[in-house]
Amino acid sequence: MELKSEQALMASWSGQTQPVLSIICLAYNHAGFIRKTLEGFLEQETDFPFEIIVHDDASSDTTPLIIAEYAARYPTVIKPIYQAQNQYTLGVPFSTRLFAQARGRYIAYCEGDDYWTDSRKLQIQVDFLENNRDYVMTYHDAFMFDSKRILRPIHLTGKYRRDASAKELMQGRPISTLTVCFRNVIHELPPELHGVEVLDICWWSLLGAHGKGKFIEAIRPAAYRVHEGGIFSMRTSQQRIRMSLHAYYSLARYYQRIGNKALYDYFLVQVFSHCLALISPANKLQALFTIGQNIAINLFKRISPATSRS
Repeated sequence: MELKSEQALMASWSGQTQPVLSIICLAYNHAGFIRKTLEGFLEQETDFPFEIIVHDDASSDTTPLIIAEYAARYPTVIKPIYQAQNQYTLGVPFSTRLFAQARGRYIAYCEGDDYWTDSRKLQIQVDFLENNRDYVMTYHDAFMFDSKRILRPIHLTGKYRRDASAKELMQGRPISTLTVCFRNVIHELPPELHGVEVLDICWWSLLGAHGKGKFIEAIRPAAYRVHEGGIFSMRTSQQRIRMSLHAYYSLARYYQRIGNKALYDYFLVQVFSHCLALISPANKLQALFTIGQNIAINLFKRISPATSRS
């Protein structure tokens, strides 16, 4: 499919200039993938303006050159940001900072190694959010693939193939990040969440304070690429558990500070379960026994009558 020119793309926006939606795209050494990603954005058929903010995190390959090529063809639509020093290694939560720079009242997110397959995706999602103020975000399905084959044709299964309540969002409900479209209401992260690598869990939790989530099955699944440079997908299971554990611990600290005991307790349980998952089966029973023993001792001390001194 041949891409429209910028003029043809903007003609469908009926003279509107202020972006209704901002696409946020983070790229790092994605030279082999970024063209497919950008073209998936530019193929979107909408009756509203959108902007594309592409953040290159000091790539060492030709990713910045490819971004610059498309930015030159679509200077009004594509807004590139080029870093001289890699922000990820510095622990800077730059993806969330981009939300504050976005001019759209909605955010759609897709990293530079993934891509969208449905040209009506954004129109469907924005139409829903415009007409349903009690929802803060929409999402759909994705499939997982590598250079050889499709690894998982459906990413969301069972209870996750449905809407999410505000409470479920606040509990960090799993959602395919490359499929989301949400209201632009997160402009900065609480200090407790700085340094968290699995930021999407934190985004959903913060968004849950503003409404519910809508699963839209009618949108074709997006494409989630697994490759050697993937930040999360190529980590070992132990590493992924540790990354998620850190996110849950950070959220527990945040909700403790703001006085939300229910969510503080919920995320502490998640921390506990993830800690158990890191312990080898041989040591897990011993760990549970030790925890139970300590609880029993503390409980006995509380209920035992104080002995008088002679």
